[in-house]
Order: sequence, then structure tokens, then C-alpha cells
Amino acid sequence: MESLHHDEDKRALRRFLRRQRQALSQHEQRLAAQRLCQYLKTLPEIRRARRISLYLPVNGEIDPMPLLPWLRKRNVEVYLPVLRPFSTNTLWFVAYRPDTPMVKNRFGIWEPDLRFSAQQHNRLPAWALDTLLVPLVGFDGNANRMGMGGGFYDRSLSFMHRPGPSPTLIGVAHACQQVASLPVEPWDVPLQAVVSDQGGVRRQSAAHKKG
Repeated sequence: MESLHHDEDKRALRRFLRRQRQALSQHEQRLAAQRLCQYLKTLPEIRRARRISLYLPVNGEIDPMPLLPWLRKRNVEVYLPVLRPFSTNTLWFVAYRPDTPMVKNRFGIWEPDLRFSAQQHNRLPAWALDTLLVPLVGFDGNANRMGMGGGFYDRSLSFMHRPGPSPTLIGVAHACQQVASLPVEPWDVPLQAVVSDQGGVRRQSAAHKKG
């Protein structure tokens, strides 16, 4: 029974946080996106990245795309998540160039066209990216993330639970999406930090917390 309540609580919290960000006006959204990108530009994980994954926002998600001209100027390769065909809730990471053909996926999100994405030279395995900006519904002061509930990023990045090369994961969100604490599930892939329009929080290591 406890697990049932836990799931219901998570669903209710997810609904509440989605309403919070959807209540922001277009003007507030634009300002928040600009502030977010100012903070992101100061992060060493962004400044040193040569291959970075962004996302196109939907349903009030904070918009990381104002970062694009700055990244292009620095000759950073930019990738976008694409729903992987014939695969349950997993993502490809596909090159986003000025000439990348775009279509709307089943969630109404723009993504690189499947014919383009299916060509292997147009995509990278997730482990080969330097940094991923990850959308989220909620976060807490230890950079724990609540996603949309589909598990797309957790499945696509499950290799990070094992040793080996892996990207830096930075969650991005509106400040109004922060909560006191979130439950951590065994399958959650940990973020290094979460950045909002009002600053950032970093994950505390277990050793750091004990100290």
C-alpha cells in the first residue's frame, strides 16, 4: 500500500509543479530563459564542453535555446534528444545544425527528422557527449530530479550506473520548480547540478555530507 501512496504523491506533485511553470507568462518565460543562460555560461562543465545536448522546450519547460548562438560561436557541436524508433522510451542524440530537417514527434516536440536521425554519422552515443542539459519537472537542494514520468533520460543514460566514460548531466528548470526534497529511486541517474533562472544547486557527495 505504501508504494501506491508514494506513486500517487509523486503524480500529484508532478501535476502541481507542471501547473507552476505553465502559469508563467511568455514575458516571464523569456526573462527566465535569458537568466538561465547567463548562469549556464559561467559553468566550467558548459565552458569546456565540445559536444553538448540541449532540448526544445514544451509545456512551460525553461528554454535553454538562447545558449545556441554562443555555443555556435565557440564551435561547439550541438545535439538534440530524439525518440528512438522501435524502442521503449529511449532517446538518440542527433546533431542539430542550421540545416537539420525538423519534424514534430508524438508529444508535439520538434526534433530532427527520422531519416536524418537514422543515419549513424548524424548522431552520437550518449557516453560520447561532454554535457547534457536535462529538462525536469521538479528538483531539490541536492540536485535530485523529478522527470515527466516516462523515464526517457533514465533509460537512455542507465549506462552511467556502471564505470566508464559518461557525460556531465545538468538539470535546468524554473526556480519555482524547486521543492524541499524528492524521493530518490534506484534507477534515477544522478545529475551533477541543477541550474534555474535564480542560480544553481550542486549534488553533495556522500563524503561531503558526512563531513
